[in-house]
Amino acid sequence: MDIVPVIDLLGGQVVHAKRGERDRYRPIESALTAGSAPQDIVAALLALQPFRACYVADLDAIRGNGDHRPTVAALQARWPEVAFWVDAGLATADDCRRWFDAGLRHLVIGSESQTDGTTLEAALALTGGDRVALSLDVRRGEALGPAALHEDACRWPSRVIAMTLDRVGSGEGPDLDRIATLAARRPGVRVWGAGGVRDAADLEALARHGTDAVLVASALHDRRLDAGTLSRFVSGQPVSGQEAAKG
Repeated sequence: MDIVPVIDLLGGQVVHAKRGERDRYRPIESALTAGSAPQDIVAALLALQPFRACYVADLDAIRGNGDHRPTVAALQARWPEVAFWVDAGLATADDCRRWFDAGLRHLVIGSESQTDGTTLEAALALTGGDRVALSLDVRRGEALGPAALHEDACRWPSRVIAMTLDRVGSGEGPDLDRIATLAARRPGVRVWGAGGVRDAADLEALARHGTDAVLVASALHDRRLDAGTLSRFVSGQPVSGQEAAKG
C-alpha cells in the first residue's frame, strides 16, 4: 500500500483541510517546517519520506476562483520523480487539457465537479488510463455528483478514490466499510482511501481492507506518523502493536 501525502492549496498557501468545510480552512501549521509555502511543505514531506506520489487539491480551482497551475507545475518540475495527482475541479475536456499542457500528467476527476461522464472520458483519452483517478466524493453520507459515476463500476478507471469529506482532518479514522465496498464492486480496481487517517493502526486496517493507497495529511504534519513508521510500512514490514498504539 502506498502512502500519498496531500497538500491543499488555497490563496497560494497550503491550508489545513478539515471536514470539507472550505470556508474555514487556515494556513497549515506543520511540525515538519515553518510556514505554509507549497515548495517548503513538499520539501519537508519528501525529507520525511521519499514518497512516490503527492495529491494536490487546488481548492481555488475547485471553487471556481482561479487556479494554482503555475505553482503545481513548478512543483512537478522541481521533483520530476514524484507523480503529482491534481484535483482542480476539472469539469470539461478543456480543463483537463490546460493542466496537461502545463506539464501535469496525473489528473483526478472529482465527482463533485461533474455533470456527466464526459470529462472522465476526456481525461482518459488525453493521459491514458493509468494516469487518471476518479474521486468518488461523499459528504454526510450523500454521494456528490452524477449518480452513474458512483453506481456504475464499469465507468471507473483503474484508480478510484474513496473521498469521505466529513472525515478529512477529523481524527475519526478512515471509512473502512466504504473502501471495502468499492474494492468488492470491481475486482482489480485500485482503491485509494481518503480522510481520517490517525496513526499506524489505521494504516494497518486500511491494508487489510484492500486499500491500494491512502491519502494522508494531518498525521504527517503533527508527527503521529514518523519517518521510522513510514519506512517500515512502505517497505511492507508489519508495524508492531506497540508501535501502532503510539501512532
